[in-house]
Amino acid sequence: MKRSFYKFIFFQLMGWKIEGAIDENIKKCVLMVLPHTSWHDFYLGIFTRGITGVEMNYIAKKELFRFPFGYYFRWMGGAPIDRSGSLNKVDSIAKIFDDYEEFRLAIAPEGTRKKVDELKSGFYYIALKANVPIIPVAFDFGRKTISIGTLFYPTGNYEADLKILLQHFEGVYGKNPELGFSAEK
Repeated sequence: MKRSFYKFIFFQLMGWKIEGAIDENIKKCVLMVLPHTSWHDFYLGIFTRGITGVEMNYIAKKELFRFPFGYYFRWMGGAPIDRSGSLNKVDSIAKIFDDYEEFRLAIAPEGTRKKVDELKSGFYYIALKANVPIIPVAFDFGRKTISIGTLFYPTGNYEADLKILLQHFEGVYGKNPELGFSAEK
């Protein structure tokens, strides 16, 4: 019922489409989501998750997961990150993959909805450290399309791998194109 409702709103009313798919057999991965220029990206992700039926997750500081909102954030795919102790952010997030049977982390490498010239590399090093693949996911407002790319296993050569991953985002425009990271270099 919920999936049909999501499909009606997303496809019929909003006029969006989804290209590609996430293989349900891939239980753990990092979803590299670009561009991230607007709060609209959040509900597009929720619709995509609901329509595909594939669990997708996000992380947030552990304080958000306390009563009364903790249950809701977990239900929406959230996982709390605890940065206390000696772990850095990448190590803390990579460790979360060990705690779940299924965990597909959606992360925006821009790190903000403002204009950036360089991506934050954390998404890449999280995937490398957790030994999981990266799946590029484009939110293209120009074509009203969520485009799910092919599975990519990081090699440890960030610069070379980033060039390959960014090919998926060429010609893609965010809700606010002037704020989006340019994949064309």
